[in-house]
Amino acid sequence: SKLAQAAGAAGMVYGQALDIAAEQAETPFTLEQIQDLQQGKTGALIGWSAAAGPRMAGDDPSALLNYARSLGLAFQIVDDVLDVVGNEEVTGKRLGKDHKAGKATFVSLLGLEAARQKAQDLIEEAVDALCTYDTQADDLREAARFVVSREF
Repeated sequence: SKLAQAAGAAGMVYGQALDIAAEQAETPFTLEQIQDLQQGKTGALIGWSAAAGPRMAGDDPSALLNYARSLGLAFQIVDDVLDVVGNEEVTGKRLGKDHKAGKATFVSLLGLEAARQKAQDLIEEAVDALCTYDTQADDLREAARFVVSREF
């Protein structure tokens, strides 16, 4: 099933394994490797969730898969930004751990402002992917905008 793929060795488990490998890598991951890693983690489950309805209805899930791909990557970029500039009380987790570990992140590879802009651009891509749904997808649009509003 698609859920098993999203959660298993081709999805979240794969992404988590890459994340562990990134923490232990002698050479920091490239931007492309980090994007692959994140598509396996957050992206795989968001993608499954977004596409489950159309798949069950026998409809084309591509618009929602595009939405999910952009949303998942934006979510991770914002997470990396919050690791640098966030407030531990607000985020509820220890911050700065990626930098201390020497782990490559979207912020370390792109810079803080470029990472923020990339997240904004991805959210716009996610919102645009929903154009065929008109106002029926307004809740999904708001969910996407919330991702970047967590920080800026």
